[in-house]
Amino acid sequence: MATVTLDNLRKEFDNGRIVAVDDVSLDVEDGEFVTVVGPSGCGKSTTLRMLAGLESPTSGTIEIDGEDVTDVHARRRDVAMVFQNYALYPHKTVRQNMAFGLRMSTDLSKDEREERVRETAEMMDIEELLDDRPDELSGGQKQRVALGRAIVREPDVFLFDEPLSNLDAKLRTTMRTEIQRLQNELGITAIYVTHDQEEAMTMGDRIAILNDGVLQQTGAPKEVYRNPRNEFVGGFVGSPSMNFLDVAVAGDGGRVALTNDDGFEYELTGEAARAVSETGVTEARLGIRPENVTVTDGEDGLLATVEVVEPVGSDNYLHLDLGPDFIARVDSHVEPSNGDAIRVTFDQRDVTLFDAASGESLLWEEPTERKKATA
Repeated sequence: MATVTLDNLRKEFDNGRIVAVDDVSLDVEDGEFVTVVGPSGCGKSTTLRMLAGLESPTSGTIEIDGEDVTDVHARRRDVAMVFQNYALYPHKTVRQNMAFGLRMSTDLSKDEREERVRETAEMMDIEELLDDRPDELSGGQKQRVALGRAIVREPDVFLFDEPLSNLDAKLRTTMRTEIQRLQNELGITAIYVTHDQEEAMTMGDRIAILNDGVLQQTGAPKEVYRNPRNEFVGGFVGSPSMNFLDVAVAGDGGRVALTNDDGFEYELTGEAARAVSETGVTEARLGIRPENVTVTDGEDGLLATVEVVEPVGSDNYLHLDLGPDFIARVDSHVEPSNGDAIRVTFDQRDVTLFDAASGESLLWEEPTERKKATA
C-alpha cells in the first residue's frame, strides 16, 4: 500500500495550445479509494496515464509513497492499471495473460508465478477459465481477467480507467460491488476514473470532480453532494440534476429576498441570509435538488404548472414551469396530471446559492474533517 501525491500536475498538447490537465493537486491516503469523475475530455484519463507513467507531465510532480516518480519509467512504478478495453493479449490464455506481468516485473520462479495466478483466479472466480483465450470469454469474464492480472502483481497502487464502460447495466452493478469488495479485502490504494457519477458516488471514499482539466472539488461523496463548491459541481453530481433559477438578491443581512421576473419569490433568513449579504452579490443562481422540492396541499408555496409527469418506479418526476428543466422528485403516489396547477415548497437548508458571474457557491463551507480511508 502507498500514498499518492499529485502536486500542480499539468499536461499540455500541441505545443501548449491544448491544456488537458491544469495544475491538479491531489493527495490520496494509504488504502484509500478515490474516484475521479467529470465529463468527456475533462482530463481524467490523462491524469491517470501520467500517474501510471504512460504520459509525461508538462510540469508538476508525482509522488508514490513519498518517492518522486515524475520521471520514473512506467515499468519501474509499482502500479497496476485496468483499462476500459481490457487490453488482453488475444493469442495468450487467461493463465498466460495473468502471469505476463509477473514474468516481466518480478524475480518469481515459474512455480511461484503459477501459484500466485491460481490463487488470484480463485479469488476472481475464473479458475475454470485459465486455459481459455480472450475470444472465448464474455465481456464480464474478460473484465475479471483484467482485474486479476492487476491483482496478481500485488501493486502499491491500483489505477482504473473506466473499466466497466463496455459492460451492460446489470453486470456493471455486479462488477462495481466486486471491485469494492476486492479493494476492501486487499487494502490497496486505488484511483478509479469514470464518467458515470453514480459509480463515482457509490464506490469512492472520496470523489474528485474535474472540468476542463481543472480540479473543481474533492470530498466525501455525501459532502460533495450536499455542499457543492460551485455551480458546475452542483449540476454535475446528482440525478436528476440540480434545479437552477436566476434570481435577484436584496436584503439587509437579517433577511434576504430572492426574486425574478417570472414571479418567483423566496426569502432567506438567519445564517444563510447573513452569509449572502456579506458577499454583496445582487444577482445569483438558486440551486435546489429535485428530491428537496415538496408538493404541498396548503396555500403557501410557489405556484407551478405541471408540464410532464415522468413515472420512474418508486418515484415520479414532475417537470414544472418554474424554470428550465425544473424537476420535483416526489413519491409515486403523488400523481398530478399534465397541465395541473400545484404548489411546491422547499426548506432553505436545502437551498444553495451561486454567484451568477463566477459560479462559486455563496454558502459553501470548508468541511470540518475529511473522511479517512479504511483498510
